[in-house]
Amino acid sequence: MQLAVINDSKQEIVQIRENEQRKQIQSLVQLARSKTFQKGNLKATLQEITEVAAKTLAVERVGVWLYTADHTSIECKNLYDLKKKIHISGQTLLKANYPNYFQSLEVERSLAVSDAINDNRTQELAASYLKVFGITSLLDAPIWLGGRVVGVVCHEHFGDIRQWTVDEENFASSIADFVALAIEASDRHTVQAALQKSEAKFRAIFERSSIGIGLADIKAEIVDINPTLSQMLGYSREELYGKYFIDYISHQKGDLEVYKQLISGMRDRLEIEKYFRHKNGQLVWTNLSISMIPGSNGTPEFFLAIIEDITERKQTELKLRTSQAAAEAGNRAKNEFLATMSHELRTPLNAIMGLSQLLQHGMVGSLNEKQQEYINCIYSSGEHLLAIINDILDLSKVEAGKEELNLSTVSVVDLCNYAISTVHDQAKEKGLNLISKIDPQAETCKVDIRRSKQMLINLLTNAIKFTPAGQVSLEINKVPEGITFIVADTGIGIDSNQFQFLFEPFKQLDSRLNRQYEGTGLGLALTRKLARLHGGDVTVESKLGEGSRFTLFLPDQVDLTTDINIVDENISKFYAPANKLNEKRILLAEAEENIAIFLHDYLQLIGYQVEWINTLDKLLEKITNFQPNLILLDTQLLPSQDSSLYQILMQESELQNIAVVFMGGNENELPELNLGQADKYNYILKPIRIVQLESILMRYLS
Repeated sequence: MQLAVINDSKQEIVQIRENEQRKQIQSLVQLARSKTFQKGNLKATLQEITEVAAKTLAVERVGVWLYTADHTSIECKNLYDLKKKIHISGQTLLKANYPNYFQSLEVERSLAVSDAINDNRTQELAASYLKVFGITSLLDAPIWLGGRVVGVVCHEHFGDIRQWTVDEENFASSIADFVALAIEASDRHTVQAALQKSEAKFRAIFERSSIGIGLADIKAEIVDINPTLSQMLGYSREELYGKYFIDYISHQKGDLEVYKQLISGMRDRLEIEKYFRHKNGQLVWTNLSISMIPGSNGTPEFFLAIIEDITERKQTELKLRTSQAAAEAGNRAKNEFLATMSHELRTPLNAIMGLSQLLQHGMVGSLNEKQQEYINCIYSSGEHLLAIINDILDLSKVEAGKEELNLSTVSVVDLCNYAISTVHDQAKEKGLNLISKIDPQAETCKVDIRRSKQMLINLLTNAIKFTPAGQVSLEINKVPEGITFIVADTGIGIDSNQFQFLFEPFKQLDSRLNRQYEGTGLGLALTRKLARLHGGDVTVESKLGEGSRFTLFLPDQVDLTTDINIVDENISKFYAPANKLNEKRILLAEAEENIAIFLHDYLQLIGYQVEWINTLDKLLEKITNFQPNLILLDTQLLPSQDSSLYQILMQESELQNIAVVFMGGNENELPELNLGQADKYNYILKPIRIVQLESILMRYLS
């Protein structure tokens, strides 16, 4: 009888277990078939999972807890209370406060804890969580996703201690797996939604873009084009689908190689100007950018072409190039004209000034007072005309961008003294007080010496010209970025409304000034252009009737290697006894007859032996026969861009003791002199002043 009771009890237990297993399997099947998973709504899915789990295992509460992003705590995403039939969320447990519990989750498949209050794995939760809610037993299953624990499904039993069965542990683990599936489904749905949104945005951009967009497969067959590209080429989408992209684009040598580089990944993008052929046959200039779009396996799958119509811009560029070519041709013609006029004007002017000097110095006989007055007027007029010609040529060179600076270090004191001494006589004639003030810190500056002298003299001459009485001053100051040269006067001043015309060439401020003060209006224009060529500028402050203040700023330069000091050009006249001069012979090689007459007669009159030639055909023979001590050589006789003659003069042994002085209209005509031979080679600029010529004679024939 007792044995029968035991058998009945075992059968009952087996039946109960089978019923529980059947119930668990049905619950899992129910979850597997649920459409909630397919919608990707994680909140709704977790609610369904926790309800099914609580009802299946008959526990008071089931919660899904997930780690936060920094993995320092877990947050309750959904907790279902079976008795109250409610879902709650939001509670957080800090991982650092429960190290044993969280360590157990990482290493055990599930935590089947009967006595949760006293179990080493969960007793840390007793005071703050278990006792608060009356939890006695826990069945916790870690949620694994991507090879790591991302959370836990917690089954909470209230009341008497509960012994968990193996089947219940397996069920809890399956519930955790369903939660992992729900998270994956939610993430996938989120990604898909983002992708769809991105695709919709791209399609909107694709369709509405003002720039042509085309998509071609790896064989260059057109897959899709946007309306802008369709309109640009004159074809409908249907006409272009399946056609080859390269049939509508211009080809150049090397295109195939570039496309191969794109496919191989050697280049990320190709950007080039190409023209497409419109359906009506016209050419459409475009800026074409081609990029590769890889497929899912990373291999190239599509070409993305971004095409901008630049036909209008190209036409504008063509017009600009045509206009620029015409302007450059006009500029070249102007420069050629100025160069020709320079030669044609300088040649007779050199003769006028040279012969005038002979008359001034009484070389061909004494002059009466009136004749001396006339010849002085002729010479000063020639000087004035020469200055105008030089200014016009200098301005044209600067505007044409052909002026090059020869930067050197110069003493500021020497530069100031030279400028003051040059205009001293002009100021004295008008009774003006001419003063200068130099900052002791302004020791040297790095400039083109000739141009810096020209700028200062222009400013000082201008100040003297427009100052009837009073004073003109030159003040030099050292500033952090360079040096300022301030020319101030007490003259007629300038109306501020006229400042805009002040630095324009060939322009004085009003017709009355044109009549009262001579000049072309080139001085200030050239000075500002030369200053800006140095990297500086010229500015003005003035008030009508109270004088003007011009400031020339020249910045520090850093690429200079040569230091040159200005020497005083006012060298006193030198005349040696004729019997000693007759021992010196000068060979004059001059192309212009009038200039040659002036130089030949002057040199003979002061006692030198002179031979004149107007070609270089028999120069060496003439040198051998005449054996000159000095050669005056006109640069016009030198072959263009040919330094062979200069090399001969340097290398021939019989010429080693002969000094050579080159004569040119400007420094650009002069050959590059060997600085190591400065005691033998020199130059002099036309028109030749007697004082300059005497300086040369004193240096080489004294």
